[in-house]
Amino acid sequence: MNMDSLNGLLQTEIWNGRTLGDLLTLDFLAGIVGNVLAALVILFVGLFIAGWAKRRITHISERYEQLDDTLFEFLGSILRYAIIAFAFLFVLNTFGVQTTSVVAVIGAAGLAIGLALQGTLSNVAAGVMIIFFRPIKNGDFVEVNGQMGTVKNISLNFTELASLSNTQIIIPNSEVWGNTIVNYSIYPTRRAEWTFGVGYGANLKDAEQIIRDTILSDPRAHKTPEPFIQVNNLGDFSVDFLVRVWCDSGEFFAFQADMKRKVKEALDEGGVDIPFPTRTLLQPDVEAGKKD
Repeated sequence: MNMDSLNGLLQTEIWNGRTLGDLLTLDFLAGIVGNVLAALVILFVGLFIAGWAKRRITHISERYEQLDDTLFEFLGSILRYAIIAFAFLFVLNTFGVQTTSVVAVIGAAGLAIGLALQGTLSNVAAGVMIIFFRPIKNGDFVEVNGQMGTVKNISLNFTELASLSNTQIIIPNSEVWGNTIVNYSIYPTRRAEWTFGVGYGANLKDAEQIIRDTILSDPRAHKTPEPFIQVNNLGDFSVDFLVRVWCDSGEFFAFQADMKRKVKEALDEGGVDIPFPTRTLLQPDVEAGKKD
């Protein structure tokens, strides 16, 4: 390859048509140094603005308790990466690189990567939907995809729960968004429910009064709405009372468990029989069978 051919080869779009002789001049080398310094300044300013913008966005949720931290953290991250991307394009532009071609290459590479990572991207898409529509948030006690626990973290790829025994549960976001979500924390109150059985020989009026007085004497029981205490079933061994009382959501589990014991003790103290299943076995008279 001769010198003219080499010069023609170097007169590309990237170097704006400069020849080999132009590349070797001091002016051009000084320009390269100037471009490097300008690129460093642009990159530094871009990173500074990106960090500052993210902090300002996340600070909004810190100032107002009613705003969700996860959503503003996500929005801040999106803004930060967008500013960094623009800064990178400006850096390329200082070196004479045509950014239109770069964007096209990035788009083609993004399409190829998207096809290769369909499962991962489905989790990311579901994570975006969860963060924006907020069916659950950090601190909620939920049941998702058969798993129950407190939401600890919602990222773009997965949702982290802490089970009742404080073990970590990781659920891919596609399984969170694509399944039924039971959120026990969304409403301030919940209705506790019990079934108490008494014997057929018990005085039902006295039994109902004992159950009512025991449960409503607990400060966690709400007087309104009116508690529901009625005979619901005539079972094989007992007359069953269905009891429904409202309480605060945060006290639901402890309240429901405590009342089972307290009502049982109160019924015992009041002389109300609490039956349990019994079975009578009849055996044929062997001796009578021999005589016959």
